[in-house]
Amino acid sequence: MQKVEIMGMYLDKGNAGFQSVLNSDFVDKSGVLNILNKSIDTENRFICVSRPRRFGKSVAACMIYAYYDRKSDSRKQFENLEISKSPDYEKFLNKYPTIYIDFNDFAHINKKEVIKQFQKNVIADLKKSYPDLKEENSLKSALGEIHDTTGDKFVLIIDEWDMNIREVEKDVQTEYVNFLRAMFKSNNAKDVFALVYMTGILPILKIEAQSALNNFRECSMINPGRTAKYYGFTESEVKKLCETHNMDLALMKHAYDGYIIGDEPSMFNPNSVMQSISNGNYISYWSKSASYTTIEPYIKFDDGTDSVRQKVIRMLNGEAVQIEPASFRNNMKRIESSDDVFTLLAHLGYLSYNPNTQCVMIPNTEIATEFRNSIRDAGWGEISRAVGLSNDLVERTIAMDTEYIAEAFDQYRFEASSILKYNNENSMACAITLAYYAAKSNYKIFREMPAGKGFADMVFVPVKPIFPAFVIELKYNRSVDTAINQIKAKNYPECLKGFSEKIILVGISYSKRKAKHTVKLEVV
Repeated sequence: MQKVEIMGMYLDKGNAGFQSVLNSDFVDKSGVLNILNKSIDTENRFICVSRPRRFGKSVAACMIYAYYDRKSDSRKQFENLEISKSPDYEKFLNKYPTIYIDFNDFAHINKKEVIKQFQKNVIADLKKSYPDLKEENSLKSALGEIHDTTGDKFVLIIDEWDMNIREVEKDVQTEYVNFLRAMFKSNNAKDVFALVYMTGILPILKIEAQSALNNFRECSMINPGRTAKYYGFTESEVKKLCETHNMDLALMKHAYDGYIIGDEPSMFNPNSVMQSISNGNYISYWSKSASYTTIEPYIKFDDGTDSVRQKVIRMLNGEAVQIEPASFRNNMKRIESSDDVFTLLAHLGYLSYNPNTQCVMIPNTEIATEFRNSIRDAGWGEISRAVGLSNDLVERTIAMDTEYIAEAFDQYRFEASSILKYNNENSMACAITLAYYAAKSNYKIFREMPAGKGFADMVFVPVKPIFPAFVIELKYNRSVDTAINQIKAKNYPECLKGFSEKIILVGISYSKRKAKHTVKLEVV
């Protein structure tokens, strides 16, 4: 079969896309190519990497294409990157006919027509380089024909593999999965493909308990394997970026850190970090790439036990919640338990999953904002009102308005009585954390924090010294003066020296008999 040297849309498209990435603030993730190179022409040649939106999947796919594409000369692009130090670097550099498919390009097409249309487009592109190609309709058959006549083996990159089936009906999902099975589990798949690399938000759908494509090695937010550090920014990478651009690492961590991915204990949302650097601030950029309305239908899930709402409340209070992720079928249309809800939210990036404890939690203030917005529209009246009060409550605390604070807690206690067993200090702390939820934007909130000669009930540490610090002591059936005296006697404010010039002592007491809060504030 005759080969023709011509640039295509899917095959032999060149490395200009990766050059554009390099012209920006590029964080070197080329080490992932070592993993892929070790997989070429092995039983591990089929790989699916799933991560949330804006976690570097498309940038990595662009880099991978530039590295393998036979029509490109990418030596200068990679000569100073980590992969160039690998003994296999030269062996695979620009050695393969490489196909790149981004399913975002087909988002506008009727979901039932996507398979037919994308096969038609790719085959038309293949004919530019292989003009003798006879196959017109089946991509699998076309690639088989090319291999049989030329011996060429392909690297296939599919970006956002699940774009068209995340929230569609079962028949569309089934047709698409069957198509992928025919492509990658057929007898000649190992002859045709040297490497297949897919990315998506979700891992591959499960049929019963098994992956629908069980020959794929899956690297997800729950089980990333050796790919953990290559999708998302590590703390050392963000530190270097902050030094280069004169940004505050502590504020970056507060806003965008908090993801635990495999063995990587501190991972940042890369899109938000780069947006922060570009704009010189530390606001939430998550909503620009994924709406909070994504969360809302899932936190409304009801299995009759109210467990989703109870666990979300715990996480809003900074707690971690244990889950069992294995039951989730990687299907946004098939949610059967609270474990499924929280596993899905971990895959989507709204929760951080700790593989050592099998717990999830809200990772940072950027995502906390998304939860605050979602519960507002989820029908959680009492919680939504409490969180809604929080902006005023923070301001009134700084203004030393004890009467307003006491009345706010009286009202919140009445509204929250249906969901909180309120008559103990732990439940009071839960209520207070919810009521001060807006403080998360500017404070790190600690429960039972070691301080002075004991443990302070709650400490609000400002991320910027322009804000005052709070030390809160809670007393049930004891006086508010007892609370303030304990803060002073045990020298709790000692731990806050250096964080703020102003420290507000907050004593709160509650009596079941009076059903009223008493508040006392002092400044030290």
